[in-house]
Amino acid sequence: MKYLKLTIALLVSSPALMAQQKWSEQPQGMFSIVNNTGGKVLGYAPASGVKIITKDGFAFKDLNKNGQLDKYEDWRLPVDVRAKDLASKMTVEQIAGLMLYSRHQAIPTSSRGFFAGTYNGKSFEESGVNPSDLSDQQKEFLIKDNLRHVLITTVTSAEVAAAWNNNVQALVEGNGLGIPANNSSDPRHGTSANAEFNAGAGGAISMWPTSLGMAASFDAALVKQFGAIAAQEYRALGISTALSPQIDIATDPRWNRFNGTFGEDPALAAAMAKAYVDGFQTSSGKNEIGNGWGYASVNAMVKHWPGGGSGEAGRDAHFGFGKYAVYPGNNFNEHMVPFTQGAFKLNGKTKMASAVMPYYTISYNQDVKNNENVANNYNKYIITDLLRTKYKYDGVVCTDWLVTGDETAIDVFITGKPWGVEKLTVAERHYKILMAGVDQFGGNNDAGPVIEAYKMGVKEKGEAWMRARFEASAVRLLRNIFNTGMFENPYLNPAVSKTIVGKPAFMNAGYQAQLKSVVMLKNKSNVLPLQKNKTVYIPKRYRPAGRHFLGFPTPEFNGSPVNLDIVKKYFNVTENPDEADYALVFIDNPATGNGYKAEDAKAGGNGYLPISLQYGSYTATEARATSIAGGDPLEKFTNRGYKDKTVEASNISDLKMVTETQEKMKGKPVIVAVNINNPMVFSEIEKQSNAILLSFGVQDQALLDIMTGVVAPSGLLPMQMPASMQVVEKQFEDKPHDMQCYKDSEGNVYDFGFGLNFKGIIKDARTQQFQKNKK
Repeated sequence: MKYLKLTIALLVSSPALMAQQKWSEQPQGMFSIVNNTGGKVLGYAPASGVKIITKDGFAFKDLNKNGQLDKYEDWRLPVDVRAKDLASKMTVEQIAGLMLYSRHQAIPTSSRGFFAGTYNGKSFEESGVNPSDLSDQQKEFLIKDNLRHVLITTVTSAEVAAAWNNNVQALVEGNGLGIPANNSSDPRHGTSANAEFNAGAGGAISMWPTSLGMAASFDAALVKQFGAIAAQEYRALGISTALSPQIDIATDPRWNRFNGTFGEDPALAAAMAKAYVDGFQTSSGKNEIGNGWGYASVNAMVKHWPGGGSGEAGRDAHFGFGKYAVYPGNNFNEHMVPFTQGAFKLNGKTKMASAVMPYYTISYNQDVKNNENVANNYNKYIITDLLRTKYKYDGVVCTDWLVTGDETAIDVFITGKPWGVEKLTVAERHYKILMAGVDQFGGNNDAGPVIEAYKMGVKEKGEAWMRARFEASAVRLLRNIFNTGMFENPYLNPAVSKTIVGKPAFMNAGYQAQLKSVVMLKNKSNVLPLQKNKTVYIPKRYRPAGRHFLGFPTPEFNGSPVNLDIVKKYFNVTENPDEADYALVFIDNPATGNGYKAEDAKAGGNGYLPISLQYGSYTATEARATSIAGGDPLEKFTNRGYKDKTVEASNISDLKMVTETQEKMKGKPVIVAVNINNPMVFSEIEKQSNAILLSFGVQDQALLDIMTGVVAPSGLLPMQMPASMQVVEKQFEDKPHDMQCYKDSEGNVYDFGFGLNFKGIIKDARTQQFQKNKK
């Protein structure tokens, strides 16, 4: 008996049996959570077929179901060891799928439009399925095409997004090698202007100013805070990659994507880029896996390499008419500063942004090695020689969306954008992109062309070389999934997600950022701050039906430009200017289109028009007669000039609102608030205004808090305001700070870094830091 007791004692105290107590499992509905004592938390869906295996007392997921612990399944090993092991096990078809990035996916999928989908062959409305269920198309590209990178657009709620994520992860976990989905999003933290802020209330998601508005704060710490908060909300939605920030320096003031940037100044853009990426990517404490990465991290895909802000005449490269970026100021290198001095030189432990997106543009005549005028995604000099070799970037490079498709029209947004390689087949375009050094294809759900490209590489380079080329991209792509802990636990508790996304503390942080973004340009006779409970006149706003710069229709609007219920908490409101103490006029900056109009081409012109930054009629008498660049298979000419052509803003009614209100107020104060996306010519409205506030996508309430002195304005101009359109025509598309700026009736010049508070011109540490960099 004593020998039996001794044997039992030895068995109980043996390391092997003691090790068995290092993990425990708790079912959570469709998935289970496994807690490793002193190790990683795992999440898996038993129905997927994946089982837990034990090694050294710890639990691991047997993702490939071979009953053994492979290196890529061992969470104790370094990320690169795991990624290389997994890449070596993947088939060509699986790597091709990993290289895909889906087209835009709404949750639930829309039943109409370019991104429409079905559920069991029916529309969502007819199907009777849950909004978190996967569409037929999603199931197909996840399983048939092995796609693992999904771009999410609209979601019904945080709970639905989390449940949809769980359905996706359970599906792919049981397929092949069990590689999780890396879901992503374009920026989704914009405001609802007429929403009321309540410090104790939550919302759908925290609301922040545009990137241009955050730049107006000149506060990198604020941008880092945004990144950290947005990352928490993204992860609660099942999103582990942000297709942001947009860090192009917006050197041409007419560019329609100006408001998505941090402005025109390279140093400011670099500082903001660094802070933004640090905020998104950094995990700390219990959330950190290693090197700053972890369960609170979101990969940042910075865009657009090597800078897309110098489109000729301000036109945008989403369209064939805007495909060329030009450099009349010989300033190509400065456009890379926000990348090389910002996103690639982080203060945080992750060191550099994990992914880069080149822009659609042809960087005209900048390929000094091969002399190729092809889009950046296809250009080996720009991707391999500059990005990979000179700047030593070894993260993921993903094309912008639809660059491998065929161009069907020069002025349509939803079309292929194969600029400079239109004559190649779709498969040949994929091959050229791979040979340029790119890893991933944005907006491609179909693995077929990628596999064809692989076969082309085998024929030209040999099987071993092409296999190694594929594995190199696979390692980069897998690294970002490992770094964010998705292989261990990609699952979410929808109830917890609901408490994180849009929680009161996050809503408050966003609102404070909105306040810091507002710029006061004018305050004649210190009319601001206004006295509360006075009577105000707010003219109604009319906006005709039109089109967004991407071509989507915008509806006619005729009504109050602000939420009057919120205004009435500050002022009495009247429709009679004679009864008012002040007038509040809310307008947008001038909108004159995207620089092309098919009607002009049909009437015998070339289709090209000026993009004006003023409301009234503008004739481009000072424009260059012959464009710097030109040429498209759908055009029979190369001169894209528009000299002596005339345009007028579609919202010229905004100008009339200001001038007519000034007349109606008969000398009483007129306060003008401009929601701004681009620089503008202020000569049309400045003299008619007693005070001017600039806002960058903020809530009405933030403007009212500034107007009434609840908070003093502190924003600074992140760009110049031109003195005239003639000045705009003469500036170089690729140069920042090269315009004569508008001087107002108070003697103030609306230059980069200018802003007022209630005491006068702001001069502080921010202006000292960044204005000294201005050339």
